[in-house]
Amino acid sequence: MTQNILDTLQTGAVFADLAPLGLIAFSGEDTATYLQGQLTNDVRKLAAGAAQYSGFCSPKGRLMASFLLWNQGDATYMQLAGDLQETIQKRLSMFILRSKVKTRDARPEVVRIGIAGKRATQLIETTLGALPPTDMGVVHTPAGSVIRLAAERYQIITTPESAALNETLSRDASRIDYPVWQWLEIRAGIPTILPATQEQFVPQMVNFDLTNSVNFQKGCYTGQEIVARTQYLGKLKRRMYLVHSDSPAAPGDELYSADMEGQASGMIVNAQPAPSSGWDALAVIQISSADAHPIHLKSLDGARLAIEPLPYALA
Repeated sequence: MTQNILDTLQTGAVFADLAPLGLIAFSGEDTATYLQGQLTNDVRKLAAGAAQYSGFCSPKGRLMASFLLWNQGDATYMQLAGDLQETIQKRLSMFILRSKVKTRDARPEVVRIGIAGKRATQLIETTLGALPPTDMGVVHTPAGSVIRLAAERYQIITTPESAALNETLSRDASRIDYPVWQWLEIRAGIPTILPATQEQFVPQMVNFDLTNSVNFQKGCYTGQEIVARTQYLGKLKRRMYLVHSDSPAAPGDELYSADMEGQASGMIVNAQPAPSSGWDALAVIQISSADAHPIHLKSLDGARLAIEPLPYALA
């Protein structure tokens, strides 16, 4: 990744093919009730004009997957790490039982495109003629659906036949590879659970409570008792931070600090090369360690991590 990416984001727009991400569709009259009993967020608030981040936990309250959810047509779509789609789809299907719900691999049905940058809003309005008014809003147009992830970051969902849309984007925006889009997610403080980090974190550790990805009033779901206990008894000892490293980092890499007596004080959640140099990452770290001690990658002798501000407060 080069400095040119930063320049383009500040003055123009970039777009990425999100095909590497998995996509599961849920349909049937019991879909909302079924998902409500499995996921961390309140699916009842997933109206036609809204999207949400959410997660699926183990019975011990540890995240098995994180994802973006939205409704489109007669289905609810779950976008998650591609490497987790098969296992998560099978696991969720186990709990359907007699509910009137069907799941399917929805990747062949749609094309998903991420768009970001200073001119992203203008490009969406020009291309599709409609724009979600708020973050996590969704609008549906004849050319495709648009999710506003943030002020200058969007996702388009369209059909494989939409060659004209791709031509327009190729003319008016710069194409980026999927890892660069992942870097944008990291800078936005949005975690993606991967095989290397499954069952490592309760939702609050990866800031789900700060990104409206968990709802504490919705009622029971898998792992809910432990998630709620963590929230209401104030036992959260780790938080997710945005960090920078001069050395390569990868999901699952352990972090160390002098106060932990040889035990790991944290773990890398996601990491990608930064535009200028080094690596940017999301890292779950012991709060007391992050507040008072240098954090090192892989060992106490490893690269020191610089903690940078997230776009939301760690309250």
